[in-house]
This record gives sequence, structure tokens and C-alpha cells, in this order.
Amino acid sequence: MSEPTDLRDPALEASRRRKPSAKNPKSRVTMTDIARAAGCSQATVSFVLNNTPGIRLSQQTRKRVVEAARGLGYAPPAFSALRSPIASFEGLDGVIGFAVDQLATSPEAVVAIEGARQASWNAGNVVLVAQTLGDSVMEPRAIAALTKRGISALIYMTIFTREIAAPDYLYDLDIPVILLNCYTADYAFPAVVPSEIAGGQSSTRHLISHGHRRIATITGEPWMQAPWMQAAQDRLKGYRRALATADIPFDAELVVEGDWSASAGYAATVKLLALKDRPTAIFCQNDRTAIGCYEALKEASLHIPGDISVIGYDDEEIARHLFPPLTTSILPHMAMGQWAIEQLEVPAPPGRGRYPITKLECPLVERESVSAVAPGRTHGLTAS
Repeated sequence: MSEPTDLRDPALEASRRRKPSAKNPKSRVTMTDIARAAGCSQATVSFVLNNTPGIRLSQQTRKRVVEAARGLGYAPPAFSALRSPIASFEGLDGVIGFAVDQLATSPEAVVAIEGARQASWNAGNVVLVAQTLGDSVMEPRAIAALTKRGISALIYMTIFTREIAAPDYLYDLDIPVILLNCYTADYAFPAVVPSEIAGGQSSTRHLISHGHRRIATITGEPWMQAPWMQAAQDRLKGYRRALATADIPFDAELVVEGDWSASAGYAATVKLLALKDRPTAIFCQNDRTAIGCYEALKEASLHIPGDISVIGYDDEEIARHLFPPLTTSILPHMAMGQWAIEQLEVPAPPGRGRYPITKLECPLVERESVSAVAPGRTHGLTAS
């Protein structure tokens, strides 16, 4: 016996007309279908079906979502027994999509995904990940594959901190989109990035606080103006700001370009040691550069930090196992992943809206590679 049609509820009636046929077992109701039938956003559907804590929705909205879901034939095992918003479900509903351009070779992406997973599981959601390589053909296909699984939101991440020209398909999605480690010029999406200028400033200020004034830095790529290398540019800005604040003149010969690698760190350090007035401290703008720096200093029979202090950036696993353990800064990718999930609970502004860029601190981890300058050693030793 079929259910009577409620002609007073057009949304519910439309949802029943779209109920998938039992003859087609591959037809699957998605959260997009439920959102369209209930006249609300897909995020709202996810919040209701997950019974997400901390979300304020009217009872009328919750009831509309539940009725639309039932009308479309959305019926996980526990669903038919529910008389109120759904507390749990099975399958790939309540999924947060996570698209990242590089995954296999990037520890930062793994850390960010773990942060998102931890925050998602608190609400009963899971994270579904796709690597896109930024490919203009495969990236939209990867994101389309995610959305077809009924994701309730999409986190879009780039490995290099940078401004992006968001592709049209991100604007066309009818689910919340969060940008991680990137942002757009039109501020169309919530975005979070590390506070790299403050990080570079904090690292340099730490060396200054130990009495160093002859401070060198080994930067990232030589193509410093490339838009995808904003981290290198911003860390250098922080270095220069810290010097200026301490009334230490900027010396261009103390800035050596690298490429984030250990071999570049080695070569740059050899160049710095050849200066007539060499530095008493070196700020390596990532930990891999610091590995090469360590090797060059030890080859020159110089002790860390007794002869030259060294500071890194990124807090990779290797940093704590170097001898001596490396003072460095934490890239906040774990916190960024958690932040992205938390934004799903923030009401969207009216219309398309403009979102500020959120910058998270890069905390300094003090270990044993930095010490005070020895008396009379505010400048380095003269090279022989």
C-alpha cells in the first residue's frame, strides 16, 4: 500500500516523486538531493543527519530535512526508528572531502589531513581524500568524484602557501568550500594560512635575544618572486623586520638563496663561512636546509652552538634527532586542518560574502642549537 501524498508540502511531494526506483540498485540518494528537496544547504543536511553538536538549527528545519530524507528513500538501518534528528548512520554520508595538490611527497598534507580527521570524527564524520597534482584535467574529475559521494563540504589545499585563482568549479559547488594553505584575491572562501612573516620575525628575534647581531639567513628558491613561493618571501620579510626592530642594519651579503634542500644548505653555509666577517648565527628557512648547514659547519670544525648558532623552520621529525637537536618553528598544519572543520559550524555571510584570511601562529620550539654569543664575539671570526 503506497503512502498518501501530502499536497500541502510541495518540497516533500517533489522529494517523493524523485525517490529512486528499487529496480535500479545503483541509484543512491545524496545529501545534495536531500538539500534540494528540503530547501536548505548541503551543510545543513550534514549537520542534521550527523546530529552535529554546537549547531543551532530550528526544529522546523531539522524536521524538514528528516522528512525530505525519508521521502527520498534515504534509509540507513537505524533511520526508520528515528523520530527526531538522525543520531548516527552508515555508509559514505557525512563525509568531508579533502582535495590536495600533493600528498605522496608532502608530510605537511598528511598532518593537515590528520587535523581535519580528528575534528571530523568528533561529529561522526569521516574525511575522504583525493590527490589532484593541480592537473587541469584530472583535478575537476577528482573533485567531481568526491561530490558524487555526497560530501557535505570540501577542503581545498595547496602544498605551497600562495594566492590561487580558484577554478570555476569551486565557485559552482553548492557545499561549503574551505581553502587551506591558500587564498583567493576576492576572499570568496574561508581561508587559513601559516603566519610566515611572524614566524620569520620570531626566529630572528630569538637569535637577537641571545646577543647575535651578525645573523645570516638561507632562503628558499632563487626565483623569489614566483607567486607559489610566498612562504620564502614572507619568512625573509620577517627576518628583515626583526633586524629593523632591533636597529641592526640589513646586510645583503648575509642573505644566500637556496632551494629548501640539504645540498643547498651545505653550499650556502660554505659561502657564508668564506666571508671576511662571517655570521655568528644562521637562520635556515627550513629544516632540510639546516641539515646541510650542520654538515658544512662540522666539516669546518665549528661547533654548534658554541661557534655558530643555527635555527631551522618547519619542525620536521629529523629536527629533534640532529646533534645538537635543532631549534625550529612548527608549521601549524595540524591546527589548520582542525580550523577548516570548525569553520563548517560558522554561519555563512549573506550572499557570496567576503571572508578574512586567517593566519595561524608558527610556534618556536627551543632546543639546543642556539646559545648566547661568546664575550667579544658579536661579529664572526675573520676567515683565514
